Amino acid sequence: MPTYDLKNTKTGEVEEYILTISKKEEMVESGEYEQVHLGTADLVTHTDGILSKTSGDWRNFLTRMKKTSGRGDTINTY
Repeated sequence: MPTYDLKNTKTGEVEEYILTISKKEEMVESGEYEQVHLGTADLVTHTDGILSKTSGDWRNFLTRMKKTSGRGDTINTY
């Protein structure tokens, strides 16, 4: 279930809740809470292929595997 930061409109206190979307919407529609956004989400992303970020030892290991794997191998070593 997702987490939401909800502010109690009477007390001004902000708390984090683990709720279903329908339960969160129900709480907000009651007027007792409002959703607040505290910062941005932490996302993990990368660009390029993962092999370009690996060490030379790992690429050498993959090259040795490719040479000994036989016909029809699909190991990408570049």
